[in-house]
Amino acid sequence: MVQKALIAGCSGAELTTAERSFFREHRPCGLILFARNCVSRGQIADLAGAARDCVAGEELLVLVDQEGGRVQRMGPPRWRRYPAARAFGRLYERDRVEGVEAARAVARLMAHDLYEAGINVDCAPVLDVPAAGAHDIIGDRAYGGDPRTIIALARAFAQGLLDGGVLPVVKHIPGHGRARADSHKDLPVIGASLEELSETDFKPFVALNDLPLAMTAHVVLSAVDDVAPASVSALIMAQVIRQRIGFGGLVMSDDLDMAALTGTLAQRARGVIAAGCDVALHCSGVLADMAAVADAVPELSGAALARLRRAFGRLKTPVAFDAERAESLLEKALSAAA
Repeated sequence: MVQKALIAGCSGAELTTAERSFFREHRPCGLILFARNCVSRGQIADLAGAARDCVAGEELLVLVDQEGGRVQRMGPPRWRRYPAARAFGRLYERDRVEGVEAARAVARLMAHDLYEAGINVDCAPVLDVPAAGAHDIIGDRAYGGDPRTIIALARAFAQGLLDGGVLPVVKHIPGHGRARADSHKDLPVIGASLEELSETDFKPFVALNDLPLAMTAHVVLSAVDDVAPASVSALIMAQVIRQRIGFGGLVMSDDLDMAALTGTLAQRARGVIAAGCDVALHCSGVLADMAAVADAVPELSGAALARLRRAFGRLKTPVAFDAERAESLLEKALSAAA
């Protein structure tokens, strides 16, 4: 049976009867979890299992935003506290070898938490290169202020997740670091030239273009398309994300509910798919809105389906790791974040 080009949320700690019916009828390819959905390891595993049962016969992406710092859906007291990405950047400034080791080891520790809870996708690492004067929506979620630091640490972090049986999602392609507005609330317009963007913003995405999943930025790159944000711009998708950056994996939109996008949810969903996103992401868990999006997106097929299957092919049984060393490096990173 086929699945829809949709990653959907849910309202609480377990699927309601109506949500089970939704997942059985529409068969989204993914479920994204938020703090409202995360009570305990066993509960999350049961929730993920219930969603998988609803799409029986197909694999399911189960995603969470677990970056650390401000963006950590599974947090204390039930789970470890993790630092924001910038902490690894600070360690890297002092000792490059230890900084890279810490990023990989802490990601492996994080993957252990996720894997045990039935989660197979972490919406991290952030590859955005922050610019002076930009909105702080990215801020310390970035590993540093230069592409080389971001590339080294994001690569290590992504590998730590993969070693733990969890797929990374690079975000926010093709780059949110120059944005002077929060795309949750407004539409950022980035006026830098294509040459400037290629020299800075695009570099981390080019370096990690072999990773399986990416999430778009709801930003206008006026040098390419001065009207439509990247998520709904066929020009940016084709000329920048697929060609200039060379990203060959599955591309999901950022959340359709964000104010940077306009139109009804159905129009937004059709817009991201028409632009070239493989999958639409809708996070609220509001059932009527989920249904509107599901009705607007197509079934997965062709290149999009092939990319999804290749992503699942990157999942592996977690490899052994030195948990004591990882815990020690986590403490160092937390100290660096303070």
